[in-house]
Amino acid sequence: MVSSLRLPSLTSLFSSPSILRPPPLLCRPHHHHHHKLSFPPPLPLTAAFSSQTTSASTTENPKKQTNQDQKVITPRSHDFNAWYLDIIANAELADYGPVRGTMVIRPYGYAIWEAIQDYLNVKFKETGHSNMYFPQFIPFSFIEKEASHVEGFSPELALVTIGGGKELEEKLVVRPTSETIVNHMFTQWIHSYRDLPLMVNQWANVTRWEMRTKPFVRTLEFLWQEGHTAHANSEEAEKEALQMIDVYTKFAYEHAAIPVIAGRKSKAETFAGADRTYTIEAMMGDRKALQAGTSHNLGQNFSRAFGTQFMDENGERQHVWQTSWAVSTRFVGGIIMTHGDDSGLMLPPKVAPIQVVIVPIWKKEDEKTGVLNAASSVKNILQSAGIKVKLDDTDQRTPGWKFNFWEMKGVPLRIEIGPRDVLSASVVISRRDVPGKQGKVFGISMEPSILEAYVKDKLDEIQSSLLGRATSFRDSNIVDVSSYDELKAAITLGKWARGPWSASDADEQRVKEETGATIRCFPFEQPQGTKTCLMTGSPAEEVAIFAKSY
Repeated sequence: MVSSLRLPSLTSLFSSPSILRPPPLLCRPHHHHHHKLSFPPPLPLTAAFSSQTTSASTTENPKKQTNQDQKVITPRSHDFNAWYLDIIANAELADYGPVRGTMVIRPYGYAIWEAIQDYLNVKFKETGHSNMYFPQFIPFSFIEKEASHVEGFSPELALVTIGGGKELEEKLVVRPTSETIVNHMFTQWIHSYRDLPLMVNQWANVTRWEMRTKPFVRTLEFLWQEGHTAHANSEEAEKEALQMIDVYTKFAYEHAAIPVIAGRKSKAETFAGADRTYTIEAMMGDRKALQAGTSHNLGQNFSRAFGTQFMDENGERQHVWQTSWAVSTRFVGGIIMTHGDDSGLMLPPKVAPIQVVIVPIWKKEDEKTGVLNAASSVKNILQSAGIKVKLDDTDQRTPGWKFNFWEMKGVPLRIEIGPRDVLSASVVISRRDVPGKQGKVFGISMEPSILEAYVKDKLDEIQSSLLGRATSFRDSNIVDVSSYDELKAAITLGKWARGPWSASDADEQRVKEETGATIRCFPFEQPQGTKTCLMTGSPAEEVAIFAKSY
């Protein structure tokens, strides 16, 4: 049994309560205290991953495969963190790299990232941005130019001091984010108002020397896109920052089936070097918040630091107004933690690398050809309809093993074809999101137009049912509070607290110290009517959402 191979260090490294709140990956860090921490050696992690993923090939008689080697997942309700790590290992999404805190993204995990890229890339181009690439190495002096930026980032920087065997004259920073090098180049490219707006994006890797890591959610190196724009006035920059958080929001709802709350970060949670940060906050299955994407109105902070100026229509020199915005591979973690269950991943069809898996079933050798031919023609029908389909025709595994394996990988629909189905020219179709008999329908015709329409219809149903389920889970776990005591009670229950807020930064810090919760955002959607600050009793203009977060 594989369960015996799960080493305690796989979960213990990540489960201590004191480490649940390192600086969020995506918002790029703010002012926080770093402590020196000691780590268990990373080897057992890799061993635990590898032992689970290779266990499948160790049975004596592959033809008569039983479910003995079925992968074991810690129940979600028992230990959410162990459940998450088990899914990443068993669904073959990622593995640990040899350097502590790094991860190897495996093909199936990367395919989910590609689905995110495919959607966003089109949207970025539709909204007027061009892809380009900036170098990974940044002179250390660039980072120092913007005061709050260097203060926010310095604890997490990776520095290169030797190149070609010689000590470098100036240290180089391995890109933690690119505002500084972007400004350096913008200064050379922007001269007149005719050069604006300048709107670019890059798909890149970034490095943050994180003390505590968790695959996809927070790693030493991760993949993301970062957009950077320069504008002639503050209104345009603000409009751009809001437009991009809107693109992220639509992606979360329509593709990832994650009902995020979009809003503005508090001053304390704003990106180091920005005037305003906008965010999308998602509720995970353990009710912790995940910051899933951010968009920053940088004002003129970087353009003043770097002298990025243009000649306006009146011949006056002005500093440009800028934005930057990013979504990273942590979104993959968000998809796992929002939809997964005790059987594994559950992927929304629009981001699933495989939308339909076909499992042929036969007992006798003389049934095999007919079943495989039928399975192959069903595959062709669906493929030509633009559906991502996989035919699992390996005969080393039992059908039961295959059912469990593809459920683990979160494939939305499974088609079963046996000898009787071949005779009746029909198939059996099972939904991943409705377990057991309820999700199984018999006798769906193999006639191409009927089958295609049925499958497309079911994929749409699964997509909206996952969003509906996640939305009611989120809404039932947000509590409206009107006093600090109510806020504390809600956070103690593991819920999100929403309440009027006009208190000071010091009060916000007190909430964080006493409850472990931070202001996730001031939502764009605000309730009407007069409000009274839950902390001070003074009038408040807006409500904030407080929660514990990743």
